[in-house]
Amino acid sequence: MDYDILIIGGGINGAAIAREAALLDRKVLLVERDDLASATSSASTKLIHGGLRYLEYYEFGLVREALKERERLLAAAPHLIRPMRFALPHADRLRPWWLVRLGLMLYDRLGGPTSLPRSRGWGEADGAIRAPLKGPAVRGFLYSDAWVDDARLVVLNARDAADNGATILTRTALTGARRIDGGWQATLSDGRNVTARAIVNAAGPWVTEALRLTGANAAAGIRLVKGSHIVVPAQYRGDHAYMLQQPDRRIVFAIPYLDDKLLIGTTDVPVERPEDARIDAGEIDYLLGAANRWFTPQLGREDVLWTYSGVRALYDDGASEARAVTRDYVLELDTAGAPILSVFGGKITTARRLAEDALAKLGPAIGIDAHPVSRARVLPGGYVAAFGDFLGDIRTRYPFLGEARAERMARAYGSLLYDMLGDATDAAALGEDLGGGLGTRELDWLATHEWARTAEDVLWRRTKLGIGAPAETAGRIERYLAERDAIAAQP
Repeated sequence: MDYDILIIGGGINGAAIAREAALLDRKVLLVERDDLASATSSASTKLIHGGLRYLEYYEFGLVREALKERERLLAAAPHLIRPMRFALPHADRLRPWWLVRLGLMLYDRLGGPTSLPRSRGWGEADGAIRAPLKGPAVRGFLYSDAWVDDARLVVLNARDAADNGATILTRTALTGARRIDGGWQATLSDGRNVTARAIVNAAGPWVTEALRLTGANAAAGIRLVKGSHIVVPAQYRGDHAYMLQQPDRRIVFAIPYLDDKLLIGTTDVPVERPEDARIDAGEIDYLLGAANRWFTPQLGREDVLWTYSGVRALYDDGASEARAVTRDYVLELDTAGAPILSVFGGKITTARRLAEDALAKLGPAIGIDAHPVSRARVLPGGYVAAFGDFLGDIRTRYPFLGEARAERMARAYGSLLYDMLGDATDAAALGEDLGGGLGTRELDWLATHEWARTAEDVLWRRTKLGIGAPAETAGRIERYLAERDAIAAQP
C-alpha cells in the first residue's frame, strides 16, 4: 500500500489526525480540495474554551475534556493561543445569580489544575469592565478562557504532520474510492491513483458526501448549523471580552480583534447545505442587537467592517434547537472490508483529543499501536517560554519591523520567526512591501512552508491582513505567486 492512512479534509480535525498518525510513524496522506482551514475551521469564534454554556445542557464530560485540552494548547502554542478574561454581565431574569456563580465555580475546577485565574464577581476596581455597559449598577462576573487564530492552528497541525513525514495535498480532492485487496484504492482530482490501508473521513460538513464517494455507510448523522460573525470598530478599551446573555437564552461573544476591532458572534441557524455559509440580514441585525442590548455605544449596519460565516457539522443527537445540539464528537468505524473512520461533530478545542481517540479506534483494525503521542508536544513555533520576553527579543533583534508588525509576526510564527528572518539586518531584507506590512520574504515563507497558493490564503487565513490591506495588495500577491510558480516550473 502507498499509505497507511488516507485522510479526507484539511480542517482542524483532519490536520490533527494527520499529525497524530505521523507522530505514530504512520505513512499518511491528507487531501483537501481547497485550502487548509478554508471552511468551518477558519470561521469559528476563535476561542479555546471549555464551553461554559454547555454546563447548562449537562455536558460535563465534554467541558472537562475541553478544559484539559485548553491547558495543553496554552502550553503547546503560547505565541498563537493567549489567555483572555471574559466579563459576564448578569441578567437575573435569564439565569439567577446563584446558578451562574455555581456554574463558574464548577467551570474553574472541572478540568483540574489550571494556569488561568479563577472566576470572581466584579469589584470596585473593575470600572473598565463596567464602563461600556448600560446602567451604572450593572454587576457580573469575570472568568478565564483563551483566544486562538483558528486557521493558523490548523496550519501548525499540518506543518507538524508534514515535518514528521505526512504528505499534505491542498487543492486536491478525492473523486472516488473503492475497497480492493484488503485496502482502499482512491482516485484524486490531479489524476493520481493511490492506495491506503484505511481512510479517515474528516470532511466536516461534507462528511456524507465523502461517504458516498467511498461507497461506505454510517449510522450516525449530522446537523448543519450556520454560525455567523461580524467585525466592527472597537467599542471599549481593554483586552477583555464579553459574554452577553440574550433574551432567547443564547449567548453572544464580543471579543477584541486585530488590535482596534471587535468580533461579535455567533449565530446558530439550521441550514440544508454546506454551501449556505453566508450571513443574512437577519443575522446581522441579531448580532448588532445583541451588542446594542448591553453596550452604551450603539452600532448600526454602517459600522460592520467585515462578516464571515461557517457551517458546523454537528453530530445529530436529536436536540430540538440548534443551540442545544451537542458539540461533542462521534467516531464511527466501518470495517465491512477495508476500514473507514468517519468523524461527526467536534470543536476546535478538542481536535487534538479527537485525533488521539480516532487513532485509538482505528488502530486495531490496521495493526497500529495507537498510544498517546501529542499530549505534551509543542506545536511548531511554540518554543516561547514567555511571550512578552520573546516579543522583546524580536523587537531588539529586528528593530526595522516596527512595533505593530513585530507583534503580528511574533504572534503568527512564534519561534519560527527566527528561521524566517534569519540574519536580516534591515527592512530591505524583507523584500518588496506588497501592502499592509506584507513583504515578499514572508510571502515566500507562506508559499514554501504553509501551503499558501492564493491571495485569499495569505490575507484571510495565514495573516489576517485582509481587512486593512490596500485594495491592490491581493492582485500584487497573485502576480508574485504566479511569477514564483513560473520560475519553479522552468526546467
